[in-house]
Amino acid sequence: MKDFGIVQKISRPFRANPRLSNILLVVAVSGGGYVAYAQANSDSDLISSSAPDVERKKVVVLGTGWAGTSFLRSLKNSSYDVHVVSPRNYFAFTPLLPSVTCGTVEPRSIVEPIRNIVRKKKIGFQFTEAECLKIDAKEKKIYCRSNLENGEKEFVVDYDYLVISVGANVNTFNTPGVMENCHFLKEVEDAQKIRRTVIECFEKASLPTVSDEEKERILHFAIVGGGPTGVEFAAELHDYVNEDLVKLYPGVKDKVKITLLEAGNHILSMFDKRITEFAEEKFRREGINVKTGAMVTKVDDKQITTKEMKTGEISTMPYGMALWSTGIGTRPFIRDFMNQIGQANRRVLATDEWLRVEGCDKVYALGDCATINQRKVLEDISAIFSKADKDKSGTLTVQEWKEVINDICERYPQVELYLKNMQMRDIVDLLKETKGASATESVELNIEDFKIALSKVDSQMKMLPATAQVAAQEGAYLASCFNRMEKCEKYPEGPLRFRGEGRHRFHPFRYKHLGQFAPLGGEQTAAQLPVLPGDGVSIGYSSQWLWYSVYASKQVSWRNRGMVISDWVRRFIFGRDSSQI
Repeated sequence: MKDFGIVQKISRPFRANPRLSNILLVVAVSGGGYVAYAQANSDSDLISSSAPDVERKKVVVLGTGWAGTSFLRSLKNSSYDVHVVSPRNYFAFTPLLPSVTCGTVEPRSIVEPIRNIVRKKKIGFQFTEAECLKIDAKEKKIYCRSNLENGEKEFVVDYDYLVISVGANVNTFNTPGVMENCHFLKEVEDAQKIRRTVIECFEKASLPTVSDEEKERILHFAIVGGGPTGVEFAAELHDYVNEDLVKLYPGVKDKVKITLLEAGNHILSMFDKRITEFAEEKFRREGINVKTGAMVTKVDDKQITTKEMKTGEISTMPYGMALWSTGIGTRPFIRDFMNQIGQANRRVLATDEWLRVEGCDKVYALGDCATINQRKVLEDISAIFSKADKDKSGTLTVQEWKEVINDICERYPQVELYLKNMQMRDIVDLLKETKGASATESVELNIEDFKIALSKVDSQMKMLPATAQVAAQEGAYLASCFNRMEKCEKYPEGPLRFRGEGRHRFHPFRYKHLGQFAPLGGEQTAAQLPVLPGDGVSIGYSSQWLWYSVYASKQVSWRNRGMVISDWVRRFIFGRDSSQI
């Protein structure tokens, strides 16, 4: 009653003088209109505004995948003009592509226009829908061609900084017939094509003119590659067939067969052994034929030829649709660029620990098109020893060691990893491995002792996997460097330069593994996450709901989150769509 009395007191002047109500309404509407106008115009202001007396550096970004988009989302420094060149004007959440192939999620739910992502950024921004044909690092130019004009006109884009994040092509390992006869799963268009082909196979098998033998061939779905993509597609396809298509095509349900081919000894070899065993057992129990140790040697239009890795036996099997989901290859213009800069013998672009392309100035490479060429400790052992030996005595004390060990571990992460894996607490424990019990705080090392102590640490060097998680972290890291470029020029924050003077401008890139999922169908998922208790392995229905939560939260916009979640709810209620569109 007290609250109601307050409301009455406030409203009394408006009832006594109706004109006050009209004034309040006008103010509210006009104020709201002003806010809406300000928001609508602030986007263009933020994008196009720049200080007239400050020359902006031009950053050209090639690609709108995980690395490029992560870089754009994290870039906050307004002193750059950013020009994005990509054959697609959107970002695609590729981990959900297997769900798109079977109608669990719609294609538009996992894509976000790149202009939407950067429209509120305080940077100069321009997007050009085109593909890069050539990089001229010497002249700081890229040569491009747009497919919107039938590929007839080429143009040149200048840059001050170049960020290469174009991903990779499919690697067929020169297997005959793969490009002509197999589907791939790298882009949204690939998922849509697979979805149409699956329904087309069922429609063909339902024709009265097709023999039983031909029906079995048409409804045999072969998947080459036992990694996360191949396994998830096999699981999605199995659920699609058994939960939806068998009800619509009852006459052919007994003729459907799914085969997963893997050249290695096990599928999901990058996961914990328990996950691998659970996945293989689950697939075999549900009728998915898992064929390990089988290398595909040829793909014809109606049959696949395989070779048994152990026995060398050659066999063939008919198929209706084949998916190739193994290996990544270098794009042609990247290969040409590698030849220019002396990296012709490498598989992908080599960068240093700051993601700078080796042999180039102000060119960076991220994601699947590049790999970090981590320097070995033994390559710089003399420089490290000289830097640590401050008194130039020719020997190192443990105290001198301790003064530089943090810089060594940051510059050469394999040292820290070796100490951790060997359960060594400090440098004294490392010295005990070579000097035995005589290693104490008072021990001194000469250059030969130093080499012996660090002789095994380079064995801990590992290549980063070509995953969306790595690419996204690289993009965010590089953007943070660009955001602090001027500050770090004056006040370097990185480790000691062992082969030079001073410190590096930035801390080197460090990948933090956040875990991985492997959906196995039937509302069951395998998860290997550091945040989980124990050894971080979880398999079953609870992991599936964790997968839903993580993948929804990782969408780049609230629009995407809402659409993906609504797709999942729609599938639960109405099932998957089987329209051939």
